Amino acid sequence: MENTEISARVTQVIEYLKITKSDFAKKLNYSRAQSIYDIINGKSAPSYDFFNRLFNTEYSALIDATWLITGKGEMLKENLPLAKQTAQHNEGIPLIPISAMAGIASGEVSIMELDCQRYVIPLFTDADYLIPVKGQSMCPTYNSGDIVACKKLPITDMFFQWNKVYVVDTRQGALVKRVKKGRSSEHILLISDNTHYDPFEVHLSQIYALAAVVGVVRLE
Repeated sequence: MENTEISARVTQVIEYLKITKSDFAKKLNYSRAQSIYDIINGKSAPSYDFFNRLFNTEYSALIDATWLITGKGEMLKENLPLAKQTAQHNEGIPLIPISAMAGIASGEVSIMELDCQRYVIPLFTDADYLIPVKGQSMCPTYNSGDIVACKKLPITDMFFQWNKVYVVDTRQGALVKRVKKGRSSEHILLISDNTHYDPFEVHLSQIYALAAVVGVVRLE
């Protein structure tokens, strides 16, 4: 079998599942995502171990093995309830606990590993996940119980739009705060919209994960 052909089919599977290559590697219990990248890039042929890992996941009820190996037939198995459930599971934006925000943003936890409800919100097509707001520190902009839509941002090359709201994961946990310039280029100032809460600075090295708030869902 040609590496390039099966590489394209593996890529097609990942795109259909709407997960990252890193998440796909973790789902198959690879300790290094590079194993998947090598297969996708055609640098190495998928081995028996790869197929064994893949078809020992719930994907075995969804992906047709003959199609993946030979290219014959269709990608998806027909008339299987689990296939429909899996497709539905990947639709919409996942609502995750705020405590899981750091793991999701850093790639240590896959959204698929969490038991998440998902919501289709057309206005927030750029959002990676939703988290609930807790506490009153961002009132009146965000109230406790509001749900904010978040877009993951890299922490290796942090760039802030001053006075915008972000979810910043620090030693104190994941905080929904407005961000302004700190006393140096290595610091940011976290501002609460509720004036009863004092602003405080955080060094960039103390930020474990970062997301931009791109919208809010408010339940009246």
